[in-house]
Amino acid sequence: MTAIAVLGSTNMDLVAYVPKAPRLGETVTGRAFRTAPGGKGANQAVAAARCGAEVVMIGAVGADDFGVRLRSALAASGVVTAALRTVEGPSGTAHITVDDEGANSIIVVPGANASVTGLEAGDDRRIGAAGALLLQLELPLEAVLAGALAARAHGVRTVLTPAPAPEAPPGGGWGTLPAGLLAATDLLVPNEHEAAALTGLTDPHRAAAALLEDVPEVVVTLGAAGSLYAARGQEPLTVPAPQVRAVDTTAAGDTFVGALAVALGEGRPMRDALAWASCAAALSVQRRGAQDSMPSRAEVDAFAADRGTGR
Repeated sequence: MTAIAVLGSTNMDLVAYVPKAPRLGETVTGRAFRTAPGGKGANQAVAAARCGAEVVMIGAVGADDFGVRLRSALAASGVVTAALRTVEGPSGTAHITVDDEGANSIIVVPGANASVTGLEAGDDRRIGAAGALLLQLELPLEAVLAGALAARAHGVRTVLTPAPAPEAPPGGGWGTLPAGLLAATDLLVPNEHEAAALTGLTDPHRAAAALLEDVPEVVVTLGAAGSLYAARGQEPLTVPAPQVRAVDTTAAGDTFVGALAVALGEGRPMRDALAWASCAAALSVQRRGAQDSMPSRAEVDAFAADRGTGR
């Protein structure tokens, strides 16, 4: 079984469904509201666990009702939560608006996630025992860097999702990440908007080529268009996504990353791994919610088999 460690955020998603997202200064009437476990780190952990991996989650929740629910939701999906700390104060929250086209906008309030500023006792061992470490940018950067360096020291593959995208500096330009973090990253998985934010290049192929100056492998996710893989010394590879009707794209990227980590951990070739991960993401966008939308291993295998994808 593939072993994966996740160092990342755990949030409660507060989701409003609306016919059309409000413009600045506008008030609209929503159709429905729900709360659901989320956070990019927890989402990727659940996606990987449901796809068949043995997953440990490293992070923090608050000493509130949301914290209890978040921990229980991870455990219910088979994620090991021994390294998920409970700290004083509120858990992280994400305030999400989903329109009738399935598109979303999100405001994240870190809460307990802000307390994770580095590794604690036992975390280095947990990372070293994994085949891959999944990282995102919803924790303080010093913690993300500490995790990446620990993985590099143990020879563990580091997969970094640079989201939320780094803010552009005052006066223009594009976002940056610490050089040490990129140097300790094996596979960078931005979406096309994050790739543009990091490079200033709106063309995904050009952005991927620029990112290869800092990391050896890049996967740029392209939404309904699929994904683009680039690696040093290799020709770029584009893999289409299954065409489905999206009702909610929340956590589709996290589903993709979790499934991709499992597929690569099982030794699948990159093209097959990307196609299989795209099947997992395609299933998730047909359902509402973040973790609630994530498919099981059996569902992904069946969906992929119907399309002649994967093995």
